[in-house]
Amino acid sequence: MTAAPTPAVTCCDLTFHWPDGTPVFDGLTVNLTCGRTGLVGDNGTGKSTLLRLLSGHLRPTRGSVSVTGTLGYLPQEVTPGAELRVDQALGIAERRAALRAIEAGDAREEHFDTLADDWDVEERARAALGSLGLGNLELDRDTGHMSGGESVLLRLAALLLRSPDVLLLDEPTLNLDLAARRRLVTTVENWNTGTLVVVSHDRELLERVENIAELRSGEVHTYGGGWSDYTAAVAAQQEAAERDLRVAESQVRRQKRELEETRTKLARRQRAGRKAQAQRRVPGAVAGERKRAAQESAGKLRGVQEERLDQARERHAEAAQQVRDDAEIRVELPRTAVHARRTVLRMEDVRPRFGRPHVVDLQVRGPERVALVGRNGSGKSTLLRTLTGEVSPLSGTAEALVPLRFLPQDRGVLDDSRSVLDNAALLAPEATENHIRAQLARFLFHGKRARRPVGDLSGGERFRAALAALMLATPAPQLLVLDEPTNSLDLASVRQLTSALDSYEGALLVASHDLAFLESVGITRWLFLAETLQETTAEEVRDLVDGEDTG
Repeated sequence: MTAAPTPAVTCCDLTFHWPDGTPVFDGLTVNLTCGRTGLVGDNGTGKSTLLRLLSGHLRPTRGSVSVTGTLGYLPQEVTPGAELRVDQALGIAERRAALRAIEAGDAREEHFDTLADDWDVEERARAALGSLGLGNLELDRDTGHMSGGESVLLRLAALLLRSPDVLLLDEPTLNLDLAARRRLVTTVENWNTGTLVVVSHDRELLERVENIAELRSGEVHTYGGGWSDYTAAVAAQQEAAERDLRVAESQVRRQKRELEETRTKLARRQRAGRKAQAQRRVPGAVAGERKRAAQESAGKLRGVQEERLDQARERHAEAAQQVRDDAEIRVELPRTAVHARRTVLRMEDVRPRFGRPHVVDLQVRGPERVALVGRNGSGKSTLLRTLTGEVSPLSGTAEALVPLRFLPQDRGVLDDSRSVLDNAALLAPEATENHIRAQLARFLFHGKRARRPVGDLSGGERFRAALAALMLATPAPQLLVLDEPTNSLDLASVRQLTSALDSYEGALLVASHDLAFLESVGITRWLFLAETLQETTAEEVRDLVDGEDTG
């Protein structure tokens, strides 16, 4: 009996250009076999494009893509149509109808063919929904009023029901709250059949995979283990690459020195030869022969030295290419410091205009770092918009007692038609252009990059530009409010954000579902928003999420 082929996806000499000619891949070859693989890389490297090529939603310009076995694909943007019922979104509507007909006594063969012995289709569907926290969804319910997170989980449930041999997931945790993220992470961790490839910036999810495939400079390099193993391996490679670069730099300096010494010796010989001939110590014919021999010898020696220098420079260039240029933000904002006993934010008997009708009382003092967490729909964004004054409360008072800046989820604080420099200048009208340029350089907007229109920036660059403009604003913000700051950011951008916040000395209030990020920025106070605003801890937040999972 022939064994079934191992589920896998393979690219051979894959080349892809966008219609305007912009290249994405040029001769990419990669093989992803059984197991769970996390596909990572900076924004713009082509991760989502690669999944679309693997899934057949895009056709390569050259080369081939092959999939062994059945394939399921969850894109980054999931929007079920309003006209669909849950069973239609799951792809089981016809089988349910056939089952109902058979149960009603209609024994036509077409119903049995449609059902295909899938007699427990409804039980399997409910089990799949329940495993993802959607157990309350009725199969006849309309999907038009589902949240973005519910839509993602419903689409994933549909894929799991099909039991594909190869499953591709593109940023599946985007827009998911803590409980939903936990369920999805568990689903990925429990995947033990076939090949799973997940594009993600979620470190908790990436810890649960068996391999990390890094897409960098148009190539894929695979590392065994999860996220921690990958970062350790990259750090070791970086250390070795930097050591090789130092050796190469030393070789270039030595070859330059030896070439210069050779040139000096040859110049001395030439001066001595001319002097001897001038004093008639050597017959003309002999002097001419010696001169030709010396020139030939000198040319060979210079050629050898110059070749060695060229080789050293080539080794230096190769070594430099192996060193990662993952620049970090370095910011000094002393004007943002706030005294530990000073009240920076006060909310008293606040009843937000939208969301659940809870009443909120909150005070933030000094340079506290406060995390606001909770389920989707609990009202976190509304609460932030209320305290920043964008939305007036139904009752109560909310006021910031120090200069405040707010970065919402949609990053809508910048004018897309203006450059990064011009946007920053609008928020800091008293600062000179040289001062703003110097500060923007600390946020990695050097030279011409500061003149780029915001509308041309990538997602990570746009966020960095918005953060730079807010933190450089006049007056300097002593309270910084961020709403889901890591959404759509690659891991390099998250590191840059963490680096910037390390330098910030004011108070911080951030709403996020990314617990790993919150813990990395030194949160000192945790608030969980449910029916009320609860003081809690990071450990208790995880317990609350687990409690909701089992509730």
